[in-house]
Amino acid sequence: MIVVSSLYASLNGLIYVALSINVIRKRWKFKQSLGDGGESILRKAIRVHGNFSEYVPLALVLLGFLELNQVQTIWLHIIGSSLTIGRILHAFGLSFFRGSSFPRFAGMSLTFGVLIISSLLLLKKGLSL
Repeated sequence: MIVVSSLYASLNGLIYVALSINVIRKRWKFKQSLGDGGESILRKAIRVHGNFSEYVPLALVLLGFLELNQVQTIWLHIIGSSLTIGRILHAFGLSFFRGSSFPRFAGMSLTFGVLIISSLLLLKKGLSL
């Protein structure tokens, strides 16, 4: 069973739903069923949602593989919590700040850290066979 990965998949699934609802609410507000209609607020919400959906699936797959390869539980929690915190920070930074911001930078740094560390841990496991 992959219990730890399931925990972080569920948390990130809830965040994904929240970001989706945010896009839907803005689509209703601006009466846009497709695209952004030139509305910068809607465009930003779509990008926040899109960015989340671009990074989280791979990170969760890597986390699941780490758990299946019996990486220490502490590492799984460090990676899973870093992913979740990073994605929240990034969404906050992109949503409420113009241009670059500390939350956006920190969120992407945590996300890239998760992808790099997870990949290296799996590579180490794969090469030690």
